[in-house]
Amino acid sequence: MRSCGIVCEYNPFHNGHIHHIEETRKKTNPDVLVCVMSGNFVQRGEPAIVDKWQRAQCAVEHGVDVVFELPFLYALQSANYFAHGAISALKLAKVNDIVFGSESNNIDVLHQLSSITSQEIFRTQEISPAKAYEHLYGTLNANDILGINYLKELEGSDITAHTIQRTNCYHEEHLNQRFSSATSIRKAIAMKEAWQKETPMQLQEEIHWMKEYYPLIQMLLLTLPSERLHELFLMDEGIEYRLIKNAKKCMDYDSFIQSSISKCYTRSKIQRTLIHLMMHTTKVTVDTMPTMDTLRLLAYNEKGRNYLKWLKQQEVKIASRFNQIPKPYRLMEYKAACLYSYPFEDDIRKKIMQKELSTPIFIKKREFFTSLIPLISVAIIRHGITPRLVLL
Repeated sequence: MRSCGIVCEYNPFHNGHIHHIEETRKKTNPDVLVCVMSGNFVQRGEPAIVDKWQRAQCAVEHGVDVVFELPFLYALQSANYFAHGAISALKLAKVNDIVFGSESNNIDVLHQLSSITSQEIFRTQEISPAKAYEHLYGTLNANDILGINYLKELEGSDITAHTIQRTNCYHEEHLNQRFSSATSIRKAIAMKEAWQKETPMQLQEEIHWMKEYYPLIQMLLLTLPSERLHELFLMDEGIEYRLIKNAKKCMDYDSFIQSSISKCYTRSKIQRTLIHLMMHTTKVTVDTMPTMDTLRLLAYNEKGRNYLKWLKQQEVKIASRFNQIPKPYRLMEYKAACLYSYPFEDDIRKKIMQKELSTPIFIKKREFFTSLIPLISVAIIRHGITPRLVLL
């Protein structure tokens, strides 16, 4: 069974992602298309505007066969560690190919760049990783930087990498007539502009942003001892003192972030650090995390189910129940769900925490189950079926 992998966040899932899925199928003709997707927090250091279950369901409804979750620990890190987690998951899933969007769309050049090491620049210059990449490779855009890191992680494996042309700029803030970026869609949502044509998702009415976590962030920075802050993951090079200083003088999130950004600390780096602060992720916890050996299943269809059976025959560990996730990862994911729920109303907070414990979503074509629609609708509302079933 030939499989192809995609690394994604789908924040939110939009028309450009449908294009990526279609082009991936044309390029690799897989029997099954596998996604590894960030959970409720994404790599830029923000809560996803739609929870992971809705995003995974939408992906399967629009051409993906299986969605696995990228563990929180890897999703909330810089490009090299993000890529390590994502490719490790795809290796576990035994995919044959991977396809990623690329601004340059030149896989040969990206392979050449992936052979250059950036460690020396990281050690010797007081600049951010993004600036270090510029020193090494020249100006690169976000997808090419991620692609280089994917290729580094793929060295020595049998997985073949392919690129497709990215059709917009990752940081583009204005809606595009063809394919708008996730950044521009999020901005349109925040500004209450028309965004509905850009995504097939029916977004929940209650959407929350990083700024709504600032009271908690400020309280932690001003009440935890600096030596305790230094024990937390990503609190390196004295960044805690900069954050404490700005928490004292800034009473809103935007001014706090703008005061904290420097040539060493990008916005994304700071935001990832703040999420690990709220999670109380310690350096010891990260250093002692076991190697990822289990894939957590979020959503799948009939093709995906057959593929999962094949993976189990290959003795690949699949977590289709929450208690099957290895304990260190399980505890971290539940904490992340609790943190994600922080700004929501009480009843929705409860649902978010309950959903974290629930089973994967199985997407079944409608024509085979029309007679079961009333029963299934009630079951889905009550979250009482195993697995959860959604009709196309």
